[in-house]
Amino acid sequence: MRIQKSDLAFLHDLLIASLSFGMAMYLRVGDLSLTYYSTAILYGTPLFVLIAACCFRAFGMYRGVWRYASIADLAAISKSVTLAVLIFVFASILINRLEAIPRSVPVIQWMLLILLLGAPRLAYRLWKDARLQELISFTKASRIPVLILGAGDASELFIRATSNDQHAGYRAVGLVDERGRRVGRSIHGVPVLGRPEELEQIVDNLAHRGEPPQRLIIADWPADGGASLGPLIDRAETLGLAVSRLPNLTEFRAAVGQGKVELRPIAIEDLLGRPQTALDLPAIGALIAGKRIVVTGAGGTIGSELTRQIAGFRPSELTLADNCEFNLYEIDRQLREGWPNLVQRPVLCDVRDRQRIGRLFQDAQPELVFHAAALKHVPLVELNPCEGLLTNAVGTRNVADCALKYGALAMVQISTDKAVNPSGIMGASKRLAEAYCQSLDLANAGIPDRGDQVPTRFLTVRFGNVLGSSGSVIPLFQSQLAMGGPLTVTHPEIKRFFMTVREAVGLVLQASAHGVDHSDERGRIFVLDMGEPIKIVDIARQLIRLSGLRPEVDIAIHITGLRPGEKLYEELFDPNEVSVPTGADGVLSATPVPINLLVLQRAFDELESAAARGDEAALRHLIGRFVPGLAAKKAEPALDAASAAAFGIGRSERPSYRLQ
Repeated sequence: MRIQKSDLAFLHDLLIASLSFGMAMYLRVGDLSLTYYSTAILYGTPLFVLIAACCFRAFGMYRGVWRYASIADLAAISKSVTLAVLIFVFASILINRLEAIPRSVPVIQWMLLILLLGAPRLAYRLWKDARLQELISFTKASRIPVLILGAGDASELFIRATSNDQHAGYRAVGLVDERGRRVGRSIHGVPVLGRPEELEQIVDNLAHRGEPPQRLIIADWPADGGASLGPLIDRAETLGLAVSRLPNLTEFRAAVGQGKVELRPIAIEDLLGRPQTALDLPAIGALIAGKRIVVTGAGGTIGSELTRQIAGFRPSELTLADNCEFNLYEIDRQLREGWPNLVQRPVLCDVRDRQRIGRLFQDAQPELVFHAAALKHVPLVELNPCEGLLTNAVGTRNVADCALKYGALAMVQISTDKAVNPSGIMGASKRLAEAYCQSLDLANAGIPDRGDQVPTRFLTVRFGNVLGSSGSVIPLFQSQLAMGGPLTVTHPEIKRFFMTVREAVGLVLQASAHGVDHSDERGRIFVLDMGEPIKIVDIARQLIRLSGLRPEVDIAIHITGLRPGEKLYEELFDPNEVSVPTGADGVLSATPVPINLLVLQRAFDELESAAARGDEAALRHLIGRFVPGLAAKKAEPALDAASAAAFGIGRSERPSYRLQ
């Protein structure tokens, strides 16, 4: 019969229990009087062992593993010993009124037994954790010294995990508290040395102590995104510190349990430095729940995120419209996997096909329409102006007219900052789409409600670039990095507004809920608060650094020159627009000067005719009537080699087709 480890542990504890009574008596009375109490010891010891055996088993002391002895095991020991001593005292009172045992012996025995039972378990865990070997052999010296940003739960878990793992590659030498509340204190012996503003001094002090850190680990950065990580990463780089971050706390705890603590690179989203906006989820839910909804461009970056977030608010039916078969297949598959009970319909169609859109609306009878279908890449639309106009402007008119005809509650058009003071066909086509929806919204202002039938609202939500969208700068840079560079930037001063796709779509829904609830705000264009614009060249440099490389040393950055239709700076508001605050967090509004709906309808007919016959000259002339000066606008000249060198960036002679 094989003896189990739990049986050995039980025999060990019974041996300790058998010795504890005599040891407690010895500590109380000493050598001289011990013979006087020998009878009490002789009869009391087996009685206590019997009681202790029952209590030890009752409190599950042998379900735990000594290798992982913890506070829970100590609690089980304390409970079982306490109960055993109390029962022993009660039994002794019944037998001889406790006359043969000094009153302090049970207390001494209680403390002694907890110590004798807990100490071996602790010693075994220390031995298995290799802490004793670590202290003797000084294996800490072989680990990479790291500085941790954060003095909270994640930092504590990381320090504990790396201390317990003899194969861990990192050794925490100091903590930086982003709020400064724990400076001067320590976590598991690792001191909290200062705030992020004192990073240079902290690194210098550690170097003088002979523990210069080689890496900065972001553990507890404020969740509200109150400050950008960009400047901190720049300072860390000048100090020779590589920068990584821990997974979120839930994932990290799981990783610790599996013995796989892995650091992650900083995500580009961390560099935006913009606080997250709190969404009014009840208002968004009230807008979407139980509604029939159509999303055009459902397979694109914005459209697919729209469908996922909308699905979470339980619409009665969701129709996905897209002209790309693969994109439509992918988002349909994702929704069926994530929301199997959702009634959804994938529909292949082109918004430029008026009759097809009409049949879609007739079948779906949507109450809400989110129009995300568009051609968005500035250089391609500039080279194909007729296609851009037909999709972005005429396609929007087709969707809007059908939304009005079939009595939708609201249509929400996704617009872009490139529609403000446009310098190319793409921006101009989106500005025309904005104008058409604005005019329809204002035209419906005079239509009285017909019972439950409320005049259709036409809402436009305008925002800038979305990080990681198809064809955008981030995936291109990542692709160029994978090929060893160089990274191509059109101009060292070019700036863009950026927002994560999840944040942008959440605010689109927030703006939509606000717009539908405020019919007095007809004709306004809702503009998302995107913070400050970011230089594209700064993003290029940060991506290079986050890959563990050095800009202009390991990976070059080449300036290629602005492309047709491209501007140095994008704007969210036109100088002629009046900015008006809204009651929705993260959402502003603009009131452009409206254009008469009849004038726009005639102009759209002419534009559609010119685009259909491929007459680009006539098309540009017609657009110029509504976007004054567009024909005269030209891309700013590319930098020559001397000017590019002044910015410390290389000059590329190769043409660039990067989509900003």
